[in-house]
Parts: sequence; C-alpha cells; structure tokens
Amino acid sequence: MTGHEHILTREFYIVESTLSLANVGRQTIVPLFSRLRTGRGQANPLAAYQELRKLGEVFPAPWGGYLVTSHRLCHQVLRDRSWRVPDLHWRLSQDDSARWSSPASRQMAASLPMLNPPDHTMTRKSLGNIFDRHSLAKLRPFIEETADRLTDRFFEEAREGSADFCSLVADELPVITIGQWMGLPEADYELLRTLTHDQVHTQELFPSRSQLALSDSATAQLRQYFTDVIRERRNSPGEDPISSWLRAWDGIEPDRSRADAAVHSLALFMILAALETTSHVLSASVRLLVDRPHEWEWLRRHPEDVAGAVEETLRYDAPIHMISRVASMDCEVAGVLVREGEMVQLMTGAAHHDPEQYADPHVFDIRRAQAHLSFGGGIHYCLGNALARLEATALLNSLLKRDARLSISAPPRWEPRIAFRRMTSMQLALD
Repeated sequence: MTGHEHILTREFYIVESTLSLANVGRQTIVPLFSRLRTGRGQANPLAAYQELRKLGEVFPAPWGGYLVTSHRLCHQVLRDRSWRVPDLHWRLSQDDSARWSSPASRQMAASLPMLNPPDHTMTRKSLGNIFDRHSLAKLRPFIEETADRLTDRFFEEAREGSADFCSLVADELPVITIGQWMGLPEADYELLRTLTHDQVHTQELFPSRSQLALSDSATAQLRQYFTDVIRERRNSPGEDPISSWLRAWDGIEPDRSRADAAVHSLALFMILAALETTSHVLSASVRLLVDRPHEWEWLRRHPEDVAGAVEETLRYDAPIHMISRVASMDCEVAGVLVREGEMVQLMTGAAHHDPEQYADPHVFDIRRAQAHLSFGGGIHYCLGNALARLEATALLNSLLKRDARLSISAPPRWEPRIAFRRMTSMQLALD
C-alpha cells in the first residue's frame, strides 16, 4: 500500500467510525442529558454517567461536537496546549447567535477562563500570585472565624428543628470571604450572590431563552456594579485587589478605558468563580459526610484527614461536571477525527467515576489520596483552588469540633443544570 493509499484508508476508517458512533443518536444520549437536567437527575447523576461511559471514551454529540467520558482523555485534553477555550472569536463564528452572542456570553468570553494566549498570558500575569501561601495565611483567621460564626447560627436554628445548611452556611461563607478580600460592602453580598446564581445560566450546555434573558439581566447589573466599584477605586485607591489590578493594568495599557475594562472583567470573574463553585464544595462535603456517619466520626477522631475528605469530595462530586474545549487544528482523539473549530465536552463528572482510573469509583473514601480534574488543568488550572480548599477545610473543622450529630431531614433540592452543580436546599437536623 502506498503512503497516499494508507492515508486515504485511514481517513475512511476514521469517518466510518465516526458515522457509526453517530448512530448512537438521540434515542440514547438525549434522554440521558434530559435526565441530568432535572432535579432528580442532579440528585444522583452517577447512573447517567455510567450509561455515557458505556458509549465509549469519545463519541459525537447529537447537537454537534463530541463528548469525552474517560479520565485518561479528559486529562490529556486539559493539559494539551493545542486545545483552546471557546473564546469570543469562536463564539462569534457560531450559527447560534442567540446562544453565543448574547451579552452574558460575550461578557464570559472576556473573562480569564475563556481567554486563549496571548490574551490569557497577559491577563494572568497582571493578577500575580494572588492566593499564595502568604495571602492565604492572612485570610485564614477571618475565614475560620466566619465559619465558626455561621455554624453557630446554623446550630441555633437546628435546635429549634431542621435548618437549611445551604442558605445559612454554604451560600454565605464564599460571598463573605471574597467580598471581604475584594473590599466590597457587606450590604451588597446578598445582591452579588443572587446575580451570580442568575448569571451562570449562560455557562450551561442548553440554556433556554428565559434563562439567557435572566443571565443577560444579571450580567448587565453586575457590569454596572463593578463599573461603579472601579470608578470609586480610581478616585480612592487602596491596598485591595481591585486597586492593585488597576495599578498593574495602568502599567500595561496606556488607554485608561481599556485598562478599566480589563480590571472590570477580572473583578466580575472573581465573583462568578468564587461563589457558585465553592458553595457547592461546602454543601457537597457536608452532605456526603453526614450520609456516612462512620466517616464523620473518623474525622472527629482524626482531624488530620479533613484535607483528604475535601479532596475526595472534589473527586466524587465536583462543582463543575463538564468543561468545554475547542480543537485548534484537525486532530484525533482516541481514533476519532475532530476537525478544527469543533468543540469537545469533557464530562469530568463521568471521568471522576471512571473505573480505569479509580478503584471502586462510586465509593466515597476520604483516604483515597488520588488526583482529580475538579480544578481543570494546564494554563487554565483554577486560580482560586487553594482558597476553595481553605474554606472547605475551615468549615469542616468548625462542624467537627462540636459534639453534635447531624442527619438529612428532607431530600436536598438541586438546580436543574448539567455543567455547574448547585444544591439549593439541604435541611439538616440534630440527632
């Protein structure tokens, strides 16, 4: 066989394989995603993930692009710099303008996680190492004190009956922490929390028109909020992060309006990234441990294992279950041809339960000590990972030092999403 014939045969094999995979079709994949997009599906997504993994490591999605389910391939794509994030250029090239050209989508495209080099490189450099060991050491006393105060209030209400852990603790600690760090008024925390919950719809796989409208409205309000904050910091700069970013961007960008726009995107990104994801880590860790009293009691006797419990929570039920990447050139993923510009959806929620990577993946084991993909990988590895870990560790330590046993008194309620997990209510009672 000549080299040319070999290439043609190989191309034919890849196309034929892709077509046969496409035959999996809507009758299998769409119902699984429809199930995941319900409160019931979010309460226990593992069965749907198991069905997805049976379809293979990578296969076409009925709506376009490809789904990747194995840990091996998710890890490979996340760390490979040839893969891109869906930036503004990619979004504006798509046919679904209502989805990708909405104000909320365009705002997200300007944020750090949706920038590709060289824009990503410059923006990341302007931030510096904001959550280094020194910064976290300064934040730790405040976070621990806040966790104690919130859990005190939670136990006061729980003594009168069941209390909602999400609204009293898990939704509060992240916004108080990031708000204090950024120097934002405490009176604004409730507004920021609400707008963040509404804005995240644009980052979902299948946002409805009403959800996009809600996200656009929240984005407009957040844009105005941080425009006012930046104007205030321009007039009265301090030692807070926003003032620091303004000084950094003034040294990079001579056009003040462009510098302000860059800082605006950073500030808005910090709020969006810090609240939704960390809130889920807090509520998920408590839910998983309360459901397993033997693990809870083990941690009470072995507080040195709390960090391991946080890591296992991040593996078992990460805050983000789906990550998007775009091919920068024609390439193969496990023998499947992905064309330049096509998107792959990395189903990290499924990958975290891949039996090829984790022994007994459906077992929640706080002593597992294995790496996970919850903070992404490569140049887009989550900037706030250490802060989220610190908040979760502080909260669990605060709960464990109390001589009390908790139980879930009503089934938790979930936002009907696919990519971003959010528990909206978890009623806990004292045993």
